[in-house]
Amino acid sequence: MPLTRDQLAVRAAQELRDGYIVNLGIGIPTLVANYVPKGMDVWLQSENGLLGIGPFPSEAEIDADLINAGKQTVTARTGASFFSSSDSFAMIRGGHIDLCILGAMQVSQEGDLANWMIPGKMVKGMGGAMDLVAGVQRVVVVMEHTAKGQPKVVKQCSLPLTGRRCVDLLITDLCVMEMNRATHRFVLKELAPGASVELVKTSTQAEFDVPDRVGAIAV
Repeated sequence: MPLTRDQLAVRAAQELRDGYIVNLGIGIPTLVANYVPKGMDVWLQSENGLLGIGPFPSEAEIDADLINAGKQTVTARTGASFFSSSDSFAMIRGGHIDLCILGAMQVSQEGDLANWMIPGKMVKGMGGAMDLVAGVQRVVVVMEHTAKGQPKVVKQCSLPLTGRRCVDLLITDLCVMEMNRATHRFVLKELAPGASVELVKTSTQAEFDVPDRVGAIAV
């Protein structure tokens, strides 16, 4: 069975490290805030000006003025700070964010990312994605492997690019793939429960490498 959105967030949270400053993109990545490992000191950043996002609020905790970049209500952990968007982007462009976890519409076999618009649809702006993939030290993408039966891991992105060769790790509902920077190809690392190498191959347009041993996604 493919992983659920929450299971994808659990797997993405395994990429967090103590002391990291991490930006969470809109969509599935925002769920990672609920699954930060206990005892780990991680600072979640939102480009609208918040460092120190906590888990999503309960009904009693909701504060309509406290939102993330996706306009979802959030909580703030002890020690959180609030600042302007210009300060937020100075953090991002200055290389002060250790990791970002983003959603995607397409990822190419060389790690190109398309996640900000579909031609013909109204878009208010690209948000912070282009700045993130250019300024953050490590880029993790979390997404469903296919959309309406069509592969989202493709040879070449047909949608407008967010960044070229910027994806370091790809987590989908079928598998985990890591980019080999020497070959500019993804390497299959882990399979979702019930998924097979053959299923991943038939669900993927891109070429990728399969090692002798492929692990299992732990969620």
